[in-house]
Amino acid sequence: MPIKSMTGYGRTGFEIAGVQMTLEASSVNRKGLEIFVSAPPEWMSTLEHLASAWVREAVARGKVSLLFNTQGGAAENALAWDAAALAESLRKLQQQADALGVPFVPTADTLLHLAELQRARRPTLPALDAPAVQATFATHTRAALAQLVAMRTHEGEFLASDLLFRLDTLESLLNQIEKHATGTVPRYRELLHARLRQAGLDFDITDERVLKEIALFADRCDITEESTRLRSHFAQFRACLDQGKRGVPPSPTSGTEAGRKLDFLCQEINRELNTIGSKANHLEITHCVIEAKNELERVREQVQNVE
Repeated sequence: MPIKSMTGYGRTGFEIAGVQMTLEASSVNRKGLEIFVSAPPEWMSTLEHLASAWVREAVARGKVSLLFNTQGGAAENALAWDAAALAESLRKLQQQADALGVPFVPTADTLLHLAELQRARRPTLPALDAPAVQATFATHTRAALAQLVAMRTHEGEFLASDLLFRLDTLESLLNQIEKHATGTVPRYRELLHARLRQAGLDFDITDERVLKEIALFADRCDITEESTRLRSHFAQFRACLDQGKRGVPPSPTSGTEAGRKLDFLCQEINRELNTIGSKANHLEITHCVIEAKNELERVREQVQNVE
């Protein structure tokens, strides 16, 4: 199963009991699954419960927002400004104030409150307890979520291509590190001999103390284990990205664990690079480690949006 992004969008319109509806489904990245539903008050409690099940059928991670609106959305909630009705309301308020002996001076807030009272009435909405009504909502919600998933899948292809490119860069930097590491011990041996000569000390290149010092240095700066683990991490990272393209049958959880697994691998790759950096006794190795960590940070940023 190819990886998916956690960014997606879907939209659908439908009619139910004579009421025109629009549904917008959108998602952004999150560590887990968060579901947000916005709907007319009459439907909120029921739709929140139903929509959670529909969303979980489609996605595993990300913040998913479902916005249910009667057609026109904000336009239907706009203030209904009726000058004649407003004037009549003010006249009646003035009469009531005079009768009670209360001073009455209309303000902008007064006009706003009166206009709110004239807000256009929303059409009567059907109850959601009817199976046929719920079935209609389920069909169209799943349709919007299918669009959202299609977008997440399409963007996931671009994420995979970018991550594979950056993985190639990391592997190339590891090759350079290993190449420079092969000459570290011989260079240190030559440098040690040169310093002993400069100090005017008599020594034998087979002197046990000299050989022991060189052996200890070789052990301290050896990166064989770190290099082996890095190549294993790179292979697992690549397999996670490539499994859909190579026709590998997905496991029951492969679509839900890709992002978490890649994030874990990034942590482990960073750990090995830190260890190599601490062992480095060569300027070029240090430069390669710094460049690799910069590239890894770009990888981690991309992985944060993988489902």
